[in-house]
Amino acid sequence: MYLRESSMPPLAAWEALFDVERILDRFGLTGEVAELGCGYGTFTLPLARRTASVVHAIDIDPAMIETVRSRAAAERLANIDVRLRDVTTQGFGLEDCCDACLLFNILHGESPVELIREARRVLRVGGSLAVIHWRSDIATPRGPPADIRPTAQMIVAWAAEAGGLELTEGPFLLPPWHYGLKFTAR
Repeated sequence: MYLRESSMPPLAAWEALFDVERILDRFGLTGEVAELGCGYGTFTLPLARRTASVVHAIDIDPAMIETVRSRAAAERLANIDVRLRDVTTQGFGLEDCCDACLLFNILHGESPVELIREARRVLRVGGSLAVIHWRSDIATPRGPPADIRPTAQMIVAWAAEAGGLELTEGPFLLPPWHYGLKFTAR
């Protein structure tokens, strides 16, 4: 299922909205990672450069999948597993093999608890669920309408409902447009 209000701007415009290295540093992600809604590979490619482990890049949009494949090939990154999947109906297609899972700017969809539950399912015990989303307390140059942007409190409640996760850090600001939360799989 495509998420409401999830269209992507051109690649350069999208990537200008993030301080990718700062965000990845803040979460301290290591090991095997699954990223739901990988888009252009904005976080996928830098993660793959940081680890020798597999980075599973998952998206519902065939154009995004092809973009990530092409970018990974151009950089000769062989540790990216690119998957075209509708996680809401098919799951990640992974077992509990991941040290981390990314849900970046994706929880404004219709089924956030199910996405979090599936993210928890693929995490090893002790693994990290990293979440970022657009802030709703300021005007931002992109993102879904403010009335469907989840607050940090909403995401914490959804994670509790999904089960098996403990909030270990956050909410914290990821200037200029985002905030983050880090959960640990129990």
